[in-house]
Amino acid sequence: MIIGAHSIIYSKKPGADRAFLRDVLGFPHVDVGEGWLIFGLPPAEVAVHPSDGNDIHEFYLMCADVEAFVAAMDERNIACSPVQSMGWGLLTKVTLPGGGTLGVYQPRHARPRAMSGRRKKARRAPTGKSAKARGNTRRRGR
Repeated sequence: MIIGAHSIIYSKKPGADRAFLRDVLGFPHVDVGEGWLIFGLPPAEVAVHPSDGNDIHEFYLMCADVEAFVAAMDERNIACSPVQSMGWGLLTKVTLPGGGTLGVYQPRHARPRAMSGRRKKARRAPTGKSAKARGNTRRRGR
């Protein structure tokens, strides 16, 4: 049923932030017209946290080595917050060219296996009738 997730980063300077995702992070992308880029992401996961309100969502990127990530950003003069140990992971926030920040962390929590992007076809329960008797005369292999 679900084939993926689409995340949105709102920005005062979307062109600059798109360039960051494309050129700095190297995310694969497609241009759907007029420079509007949609980026492919690595496998993702979602968690549900308790809250006093609904419609509050956060977006983080995960990396294997947050210190190496911060060093790579530093080489490009891109600011990151100091790394914090959060128990569930090591967290930094990278400052995007548009002025916003994006959380990047090295997870310490257990990780689920990624969902397959393939949809499984629903199987019908056998009825005891042949395909011809059910009116299905379409031949396979066409």
